[in-house]
Amino acid sequence: MNEYQYDHQTVKGFILSSIFWGVVGIVIGLWISIQMWNADWNIAPYFTFGRLRVVHTNGLAFGLGVGAIFGIFYYIVMRLTKRPLLFPKLARVHLWVFNAAIALAALSLFAGMNQSLEYAELEWPLDIGIVILWVMFAVNIFGTVIKRKEEQMYISLWYIIATVVAVAVLYIVNNLSIPAGLTKSYSVFAGVNSANVEWWYGHNAVGFVFTTPILAMFYYFLPKSTGLPIYSHRLSIIAFWSLIFGYLWTGAHHLVYTPLPDWIQTTAIVFTIFLIAPSWGSVVNGYYTVGSDWSKMQSQYLTKFFIWGITFYGLQTVQGPTQALRVVSSLIHYTDWVPGHVHMGTMGWVTMTTAASMYYIIPKIYNTEIYSVKAANTHFWLVLVGQLMFSVTMWITGIQQGALWKATNADGSLKYTFYETLIKNYPFWRLRTLAGVIFTVGMLFFIYNILMTIRKGSILAASKA
Repeated sequence: MNEYQYDHQTVKGFILSSIFWGVVGIVIGLWISIQMWNADWNIAPYFTFGRLRVVHTNGLAFGLGVGAIFGIFYYIVMRLTKRPLLFPKLARVHLWVFNAAIALAALSLFAGMNQSLEYAELEWPLDIGIVILWVMFAVNIFGTVIKRKEEQMYISLWYIIATVVAVAVLYIVNNLSIPAGLTKSYSVFAGVNSANVEWWYGHNAVGFVFTTPILAMFYYFLPKSTGLPIYSHRLSIIAFWSLIFGYLWTGAHHLVYTPLPDWIQTTAIVFTIFLIAPSWGSVVNGYYTVGSDWSKMQSQYLTKFFIWGITFYGLQTVQGPTQALRVVSSLIHYTDWVPGHVHMGTMGWVTMTTAASMYYIIPKIYNTEIYSVKAANTHFWLVLVGQLMFSVTMWITGIQQGALWKATNADGSLKYTFYETLIKNYPFWRLRTLAGVIFTVGMLFFIYNILMTIRKGSILAASKA
């Protein structure tokens, strides 16, 4: 199979699109972090925290995250099946429709059109557009896999298939709604049922947008970049099926101490604890892969990204089950501990692994080397420091919040007013903004490196023409 037969333009298009939406999402994230301690940065009506926060989460989860998943999955699938995409023109249409959908989604959220469901805020016309996008993606992925020229299905393909199937089911069920006009709809679920379905979707959006796709990248690009074979394909398959079985039962751990029946809460907690095992199956697999030659951590810049990324995944999958326990949840639920937990995953595990995957792909597409290894290493250290500062700051804030909220006087009355608990957060919120700035500077090094690598490759190609 000659390299020119692969659809590099679509892969590159999705990668560059995801980087663009990532910039938008990160800038808005910095903005809303400032709004938390400086109310003057709330500019009504379109640039208040309530409007910007959903643009931030959707922009990064779907614009950056899903955009990168589309492009990187196309790249991986073509190589693991040893054939071009079955429908390359459909993939190109998919790219343009994706960018149009993300732009319309951002505009609608700025305008206040919102279903008020976490990670599912978009109104029904855009929901239909997202389903169409996913069908286009699924047709190309499944068609290419079915027509593959390589019989063996490597673990990354299993994670890709799981992502395509699970996201489709989760998104469609949770977004079932009755339209009440072009810009408004009402969910078919109500009350406790609505909360249960929403967090079945919400937590599994994390599972099948921020976990299974990133594991697909990790398992493909770690061996490729290091030249070391994966330690155990059997372990990866066992971990895969265990993860898929366990994940879909865990959403209700977001609803501990709510009117949701106790047996549903307990079932979610049990399966959440169970998830430590398959998650750490992949962590151990990554460590043992590089364990045969740890010098790669110094000599091969991508190895640092992948190993630290899987380390944050491992920490995330211990912290998450721990905070699902009722005794822990009673202290930290609804506090800043939760965004600290989420951002260790998104800024550490997801961003590091995805960025490293792009670092690998772009030079391959342009038949060149990365523009600057030094810039890549600078990127690594800045995002590592920024992410750790962000997460640790929020963990401290969360524990403080929970302790102050629970503190009572001898007569049972609350010891602190809401205002007193609020002002104690301000120093930590300022530190969070500083951490975000450090992380953002790191990402600017990444963007510069990618663009300069593309420029370098284009010049080399032109000189050979």
